[in-house]
Amino acid sequence: MSKPTLVLLHGVGLDHTMWEPAAVLLSDRFTVLTPDLPGHGTRPPARDGITLAELADDIAATVPPGAHLVGFSLGALVAQHLALHHPGRAATLTSVSSVCRRTPQERAAVLARLRTAETDVGASAAASLERWYAGTGVGPERVARTEAVLRANDPGSFLACYRVFATADAELAPRLGEITLPALAVTGEDDPGSTPAMTHRLAAALPDCRAVIVPRARHMLPVQRPRAFADALTHFIGERAHV
Repeated sequence: MSKPTLVLLHGVGLDHTMWEPAAVLLSDRFTVLTPDLPGHGTRPPARDGITLAELADDIAATVPPGAHLVGFSLGALVAQHLALHHPGRAATLTSVSSVCRRTPQERAAVLARLRTAETDVGASAAASLERWYAGTGVGPERVARTEAVLRANDPGSFLACYRVFATADAELAPRLGEITLPALAVTGEDDPGSTPAMTHRLAAALPDCRAVIVPRARHMLPVQRPRAFADALTHFIGERAHV
C-alpha cells in the first residue's frame, strides 16, 4: 500500500533543507516532497515583481492530487493560494508559522525589515537568525547551515520574494473563507513575527481549521521542535484524512 504524500514548502530565503529534521520523523509514514520555491535553492533567480500567484502556479505541478499540503511562512501563503485557486488538488492544508491579516503595526514591522534587506542583505540575514534562533537551543551547526542558505541567495531574487511575503496576506485575506479543505494552523508560542494571534486569526478565517500553539518555540518551529511539529501534523492528518 502506497504512503500518502506530504508536500512541504519552505519560507522566504530558505530552501528544502530546512525540512530535514522534520522529514526524518515523517518519512516512515508519508512520502515527503520538499520542492524549492522559485528563486530559491537550485532554482533560477525570481524576477523583480514576482507575485504570489506566480509562485503558487509554478509549484502547483509538484503537488500530486490528494497530497497533504504544508507551507511554512512564505510557503504557507503559497499553500493557501494553491488551496484557493487549485481546488481539489490537495487533501488537507497546514499553515506553519504563517502570517495572517497583519495589523497596521505588524505590517509596519515587516516593511521595516524589508527596508533593511533592501539596504543591507547581510544585516537582514543576521537579524533573521537572531529572531529565529535566539534562546532556542538549536545547535550551532544547524544555525550555520541556515545562515549559509540565506547568504547564498541572489539579492534581487530574495527581495522580490520577500516583498511577496510582506504584502500577500492582504491579498489573501478577503478570500480565506473560500478555502474549505480541512486545515491546521500551527505556530510557536514565542514566534515574534508569525504570532499565536495570527494563527488564531487564520483558524478563525478558514471554515474548517484548528489552531495549535507549540510551547517554547520560535519561528523555525520545524527545525527547533521537529517532534512537536511532526506529532501535530500527523495527528491532524490521521484524524481528518484517516491515514
